[in-house]
Amino acid sequence: MDDRLVIRDSTTARDVAGWDSLAHINLMFSVETEFGVRFTDDQLTSFGDVGELRRFLEARTHAA
Repeated sequence: MDDRLVIRDSTTARDVAGWDSLAHINLMFSVETEFGVRFTDDQLTSFGDVGELRRFLEARTHAA
């Protein structure tokens, strides 16, 4: 964990040193578990930044 990392809506994988595809998949599976959502195969790689993922989660969790 890097306490210096500041996550904003505009944060992308390119902003995180050492980020790779395995870290991305682990994050997405953790998000599924934590928020009780399921991503399609396309969605696993479609979110461009943190804000896009946040808005998706807000829409899915508020609709339930």
